[in-house]
Amino acid sequence: MPQMTVLEILNRTKVFFEKKGIPDARLDAEYIISHGLKMKSRMDIYLNFEKPLTDAELDVLRQMVARRANREPLQHIVGDTSFRGFIIKCDKRALIPRPETESLVDMAKEALKGIENPFIVEVGTGSGAISIACAKEIAGAIVLATDISEDALSLARENAEANGLGEGSEGSNLKFVQGDLLVAVTSDVIAKATGSADKKIDCLIANLPYIPDSEKGKLQPEVDKFDPALALYGGPDGLTLVRKMLSQTEGRLSSGAPIFLEIGSEQAEVLKNEAESYPWLEFAGIHKDFCGSVRFVSYRCK
Repeated sequence: MPQMTVLEILNRTKVFFEKKGIPDARLDAEYIISHGLKMKSRMDIYLNFEKPLTDAELDVLRQMVARRANREPLQHIVGDTSFRGFIIKCDKRALIPRPETESLVDMAKEALKGIENPFIVEVGTGSGAISIACAKEIAGAIVLATDISEDALSLARENAEANGLGEGSEGSNLKFVQGDLLVAVTSDVIAKATGSADKKIDCLIANLPYIPDSEKGKLQPEVDKFDPALALYGGPDGLTLVRKMLSQTEGRLSSGAPIFLEIGSEQAEVLKNEAESYPWLEFAGIHKDFCGSVRFVSYRCK
């Protein structure tokens, strides 16, 4: 019996994924095959169409294909994703960082131009992707990342270590702390991170759970079955944690310091209309991602 080639397994996997309702069936098939065969990139598939596959290689691919057919996220299967060029390990401990979220880093970089050694706090760091990018890309920044989930923080620390920012690394400008929103950012924690217990936050970033509780069980299987519920749902209208965090910002930010939040597109106007609930803050804007969708809001400390 002739051995199956790369092209044959690619075509069969694509058709199988389509029957299972997998979005981007061919693209996912390419990523799985290139990863499973230890190719440098999926483009190598096209240089190896006629390559016959061994039984051992087919066994590896079958296991990966079965996992994706069960709607396990591709990033969990291959083990990581890229966020602003940094490799971020992905698993069930935290949400998979999305390309659209990268805009939060751009917004922070722009807002902090000219500020020496800015103190950045990210609340709800998850995989650590945003904080890692800020620590790497913003000159002189001191970054403190919080999360209520110890599981998420363990993943974030692994990602920081893999990107040369382990807390034990000499000169590392990224620290982590476990706790509920800004309650975790005590004067002792600030002193340990910055050297001064009185240091104010120069930029606050948060991508908190913002999906309404009523959406439970209605999301894509990749999300509903494999993402931690703690990181998804934000109360009746999705904004419970956002409001709670905003209420905790009084007296914690330096004058003019920005707050950048990722939210659902329909929630931006709600937050704008509620801005007077936080008289020490000024609502600064509603922002779109690179796809043109409303995804962020910003505030500024008065």
